Amino acid sequence: MYETHTTNPASERTHDHQPVIRLDGSIERVTFHSEESGFFVIRVQCKGQRDLVTMTGSTPSVTPGEFVETAGIWINDPKHGVQFKVQHIKTVTPTTLEGIEKYLGSGMVKGIGPHFAKRLVKAFGEAVFDIIEETPDRLTELEGIGKKRREKITSAWSEQKVVREIMVFLQSHGVGTARAVRIYKTYGDQAVTKVQENPYRLALDIHGIGFKTADQLAMQLGIDRVSLIRAQAGVRHVLQEYSGEGHCAQAFQSLVDASVKLLEIPEATIKQAIQMEMDEERLTPETINGEPCLFLTPLHRAEQGVANHVLRLSQGESDWAAIDLDKAIPWVEAKNNIQLSSSQKEAVALAVQKKFCIITGGPGVGKTTVVNSILKIIAAKRAHVTLCAPTGRAAKRLSESTGQEATTIHRLLEFDPKAFDFKRNADNPLETDLLVVDESSMVDIVLMNQLLRAVPDNAAALLVGDVDQLPSVGPGSVLSDLIDSGSVPVARLTEIFRQAATSQIITGAHAINRGQSPKPTSKGEETDFYYLTGEEPEELFSKLMTVVTRRLPERFGFDSVKDIQVLAPMNRGGLGARSLNVALQEALNADAHPKVTRFGWTFAPGDKVIQTVNNYDKEVFNGDIGTVTAIDVEEGELMIRFDEREVNYQVSELDEVSLAYATTIHKSQGSEYPCVVIPMAMQHYTLLERNLLYTGVTRGKQLVVLIGQPKAVGMAARNRKSTRRLTNLQARIRAT
Repeated sequence: MYETHTTNPASERTHDHQPVIRLDGSIERVTFHSEESGFFVIRVQCKGQRDLVTMTGSTPSVTPGEFVETAGIWINDPKHGVQFKVQHIKTVTPTTLEGIEKYLGSGMVKGIGPHFAKRLVKAFGEAVFDIIEETPDRLTELEGIGKKRREKITSAWSEQKVVREIMVFLQSHGVGTARAVRIYKTYGDQAVTKVQENPYRLALDIHGIGFKTADQLAMQLGIDRVSLIRAQAGVRHVLQEYSGEGHCAQAFQSLVDASVKLLEIPEATIKQAIQMEMDEERLTPETINGEPCLFLTPLHRAEQGVANHVLRLSQGESDWAAIDLDKAIPWVEAKNNIQLSSSQKEAVALAVQKKFCIITGGPGVGKTTVVNSILKIIAAKRAHVTLCAPTGRAAKRLSESTGQEATTIHRLLEFDPKAFDFKRNADNPLETDLLVVDESSMVDIVLMNQLLRAVPDNAAALLVGDVDQLPSVGPGSVLSDLIDSGSVPVARLTEIFRQAATSQIITGAHAINRGQSPKPTSKGEETDFYYLTGEEPEELFSKLMTVVTRRLPERFGFDSVKDIQVLAPMNRGGLGARSLNVALQEALNADAHPKVTRFGWTFAPGDKVIQTVNNYDKEVFNGDIGTVTAIDVEEGELMIRFDEREVNYQVSELDEVSLAYATTIHKSQGSEYPCVVIPMAMQHYTLLERNLLYTGVTRGKQLVVLIGQPKAVGMAARNRKSTRRLTNLQARIRAT
């Protein structure tokens, strides 16, 4: 028997002074259950009630067939009618054969779906639970259940049991959680003990559990609000939040003030906690521009590492430094049938002569031509060249444009999920003479450090990227810091080539980069960059839906799902990625079945999805876009295709993906799409900046449609980021 308390656990009377009623019955159907918040809508066959009762409430786990004992009140919901609002719920493993069959067939135990549930109940009756738990060998008496399936069922059963106990423990302390599975996988049977000892460790150890959840649990467990253990965890959390905004460090006083505000703990205790975190080497102090600051230690090490590796790789000469460029450049022009501009020739010369250098420039300025020319010249020296990029899509594009194999940085460095580290490092460096990193504006400080430490001393490194794009999602501004340090050779390509100059996407992007707002498209105008205006968000939404679902497919033949990518400035709001996803899914894939709902999203075959965190086991990374190809409700599994690869997901892992009919511009970095549609409204004003609009527009390969309020688009074009990310890489490079 499992007992769970929901919101308002102890009250026997409500604010309406309605008496609390008790209802018992068996769950016929789970209409909705959010693993994240625990909120449920269930249909229950209650004793003494002729019709099924709709119940709403909150509990960590709820399964068809279970018997529930509930306490709550009747309410008349204006939209859904009469419902029973549950305040207490106790779930009991079912005892009737029908209940047992529903329970087992609900998909909660991997390996048992509705079909096998029926057969199990028929064969073993009410003893089926005891058999699964105590004499699982008997399961093989049934045809179709071999050793492998039996093991799958018994391990899923015992995991379910432990997970459920953990869930009940967490729920009874006020935490609705879908994270119980992750807690169990991280801590095993020790989960409850470890959480009781120090709930704040959850925020450090488990993806998806932040300080606030851990803090809520700590309060429930009676940990003192002003304890040092809480102050230390809070200080770390404030710094992590700050690094989540891209900063590598935070000013000391700013950290103290933010921690005092968040935790409501005296300043003296916060300062003591900071000192302890420094003593335990989790935080590192350093002065930046005369102001005392604090780094999370891994970020401090990464910055120092990048500075050291840039210095190390800049020293000495490459094997091809002595190439006669007066002969090599005309030779490569003839070989590739091209005419290099003077700035391109300078870029080629710089990359050939220097062991570490950067090539930067916007779209249409010929970065690819320069890279191909460099590769051709160096190939004559039989050099071993390695090409990489931060994302799978960027690597694929690099491979297509150079005709050589390119890989993601993670694959190149051979990430080992078990050790949670890269196999390629200073002790086991890459076997290469030249490393080329494309889309390097996307590479954050930690990954750049991991990459550069794996480059051997004698090899050269070339970073290619557009410094005017959004900086990396992770902390740091590596490319711009390297350029602004003045200590690294840089070639800037600015000249737009003739064939590129006919594209409004490219000329428009460069105009945005100069602070000019695009001009609205006049009726009947033929272009590859449409700017449609609207005054009200509702008007923009309506235009966007029409453009994506009808106008672009009918006029240009684009597939609404495969070819068109909606890029929103942010997730929230009516024109945010989240709302647009729900609307576009309804418009483009409403009839697909079967459906599975987890973590606030509903998925069906044909849905376009995006991976939102790095998953090294699956080799799927933040920003990768795929399509749901199949859902197995019985096994609780989905198949998602990323490019040519099918990847298996358990339904419990679906907090790692979300719908991707619309994504944020940040998530689109390093990707190109045949057609992009960008909504831009004043509701996005906190993010309206030039590099955001520029990055969005430059994602479109064949067509861009900007649908915006003129005031918002104008603001974005004019607004250059006023607050730089707080890093100290420039000073470190100058000092090395």
